Amino acid sequence: MIKDLNFRNFGLIDYDNALDLMKKHIQEKEFKNEIWFLEHNPVFTLGTAADKSHILDAGSIPIFQSDRGGEVTYHGPGQLIIYFLLDIKQLNLGPKSLVKTLQKFIQLLLEQYSIDSNFVDGAPGVYVAEKKIASIGLRFSKGKSYHGVSINVDMDLSPFLKINPCGYENLSMTQVTEFYKDITIKQLMQDATSIIKDLYISK
Repeated sequence: MIKDLNFRNFGLIDYDNALDLMKKHIQEKEFKNEIWFLEHNPVFTLGTAADKSHILDAGSIPIFQSDRGGEVTYHGPGQLIIYFLLDIKQLNLGPKSLVKTLQKFIQLLLEQYSIDSNFVDGAPGVYVAEKKIASIGLRFSKGKSYHGVSINVDMDLSPFLKINPCGYENLSMTQVTEFYKDITIKQLMQDATSIIKDLYISK
């Protein structure tokens, strides 16, 4: 468990700028465990295992090679990004156990809005029936984690049709507003903060 955990809201920020900030943060001598909330301007990102052929038609949307794990995905306004910059040694978590913890966190968050979700073996993320509602992509460096999760909230899902999301052909995407109309990013952030505190902060 963590005694101190900082929460920060960056609002709408370009992907490359956020990545630079994350890299600087995990290299700080006085490292602090932090959770970052933000949204990204439209961008397709390629993980370290990505095959560029899964981008079918990027059009005017920029493509960025990331250092996170995983395949190709899309980020855009209306999608809540939560980055977990954590000392996983302090938490006594390995990479796989952190992924499972993040899946459970998303599931608990969706339960706040009466959304039943599930997991798919070998495909990190969270699904509602067979549609993906949240993705997970992480990077680990010297015992620290960065990157995190993206939750589709109230966004234009059409760019996902221009790729094979997470490397899967015909994978359909969904979002929170398809099940809970009145949700806002702000409300989701507040509820996410409460759940993260319950999961990670020592009492």
